[in-house]
Amino acid sequence: MLQIGTEVPFYLVLLIWITKSLILASICTFLGWLGIRVLDALTPRIHERTKVGEHPISTGLFIAGFFIFIGLIMHGTLTRPLLISGPIIQILIESERLAMITVSFFISLLFGVILFNLINRLLSKIPFRSINEDPIAVSVYIFGYLVFFGLIINAALTTSL
Repeated sequence: MLQIGTEVPFYLVLLIWITKSLILASICTFLGWLGIRVLDALTPRIHERTKVGEHPISTGLFIAGFFIFIGLIMHGTLTRPLLISGPIIQILIESERLAMITVSFFISLLFGVILFNLINRLLSKIPFRSINEDPIAVSVYIFGYLVFFGLIINAALTTSL
């Protein structure tokens, strides 16, 4: 009988797929956490990490944004095509994909901070920095950043090379 497809057993393909997805998701989750830390440093007048925990709604918004971020990451990692060829380390960790994810991280921070400051200047009658006065406003800001960053990471994960 003619066999079409890979000679690798399904359980091994599944194990590789799960492992690769967990590795990519872990790296992207770390970058999300790092992005919030860097965003906190780049916007010194807005104290993201301290303000979020001051109100239950702001904490809930942060968690919701983080779940959307993780969902976008998991979507990107789980829908990636899996090519079973070559050394296992190359299958699990694609250096080109990691480079795209890293570049995406820096682009999201760069565009996020530049656009925030540009829009703040162009719309000077709207005091953007006043969001620091309310923990819910800060959480909505972080929520937006997490969704923004999640979409960028999702694109980096699903773009064909």
